[in-house]
Amino acid sequence: MITVVDYGVGNIGAIINMADYLGIDAEASGDPEKIRNASKLILPGVGAFDKAMLTLQNRGLIDPLNEAALKRQIPVLGICLGMQLLARRSDEGVQSGLGWIAADVLRITLPPESPLKVPHIGWLEVKPARMSALFDPAVHNERFYFDHGYYVQCDSPQDVAATIDYGVELCCAVNSGNVSGVQFHPEKSHRFGMRVLEAFGKI
Repeated sequence: MITVVDYGVGNIGAIINMADYLGIDAEASGDPEKIRNASKLILPGVGAFDKAMLTLQNRGLIDPLNEAALKRQIPVLGICLGMQLLARRSDEGVQSGLGWIAADVLRITLPPESPLKVPHIGWLEVKPARMSALFDPAVHNERFYFDHGYYVQCDSPQDVAATIDYGVELCCAVNSGNVSGVQFHPEKSHRFGMRVLEAFGKI
């Protein structure tokens, strides 16, 4: 059973619907005890970093999340802003992140001559950096839907699971032990998003 953390931030219904389509048992919950005792967690998120962290704090979810991810070391998947919350901090705000990944969230900065825009909204091909639970370097031409103005920069290249080329190379997926994250929206990425969710379901 995958527990999708329901704290009022993220496309929870779409994630549950995709899991149902794939035959994966999933439920949404904002109950601290259900999250503390979950067997797998998805941490979704859209919007601002500080608001999301303060919402988790105000709903009493940070300790249960830490218990599940750090002490019990269950599989965790952060999605979009949920991936950014796995880091220590963000340029977007002043609140501390969960700190499960040795990384910081930085604003996307493009060369002055670049025709690209920030935030980055749209489809882009993802390049696996190494073999991980969610990505295989032998698999090419997978495209995912993004909507972000910030990205996660890891201290160690070993924590980078995949990258994108958006004028500059940016980390778009992380993996460190039981903790994974993707900057894109698998629930909006059709068959490729289904593959990623299915891979997480099989961990």
